[in-house]
Amino acid sequence: MYLDVQAQVEYKVITSVESIVPNGLGRSRLISANEDKDYKEFTSSQSEDDNTRNKSSRGEIRVKSFDETKLLNFYNIGGIRFQNIAANDAVITSKINTMIEEGWELAFVTSAVESDAGKGDGQGIFITRYIFKRPKA
Repeated sequence: MYLDVQAQVEYKVITSVESIVPNGLGRSRLISANEDKDYKEFTSSQSEDDNTRNKSSRGEIRVKSFDETKLLNFYNIGGIRFQNIAANDAVITSKINTMIEEGWELAFVTSAVESDAGKGDGQGIFITRYIFKRPKA
């Protein structure tokens, strides 16, 4: 028996990137793509018999239409800035509430950090992905 099943929901990912670079030298943003991509266009299957390199063009993968909302860095010249964290929370909450008003449901949240690895590193981000879903129209 063949069952024609189509996706009943659609998903959207919103990503926050918050700088944890000392002295406030990073960039922090909330990013939301405004165009869809089909992962199949950029996927190759590897096997023992065929391990041809994936030759997808970076230019074709890039999304050129997206919303970029400025966030504040976790650190300033004086160290960690709790006021900046509270401000980012308010902006991210606003985005989540807007998504909810548009019929999206916050389904999953996942976070990761790449922090300073010691003297001379000077790199670090705190990234959070907010995964929303809603019934497909």
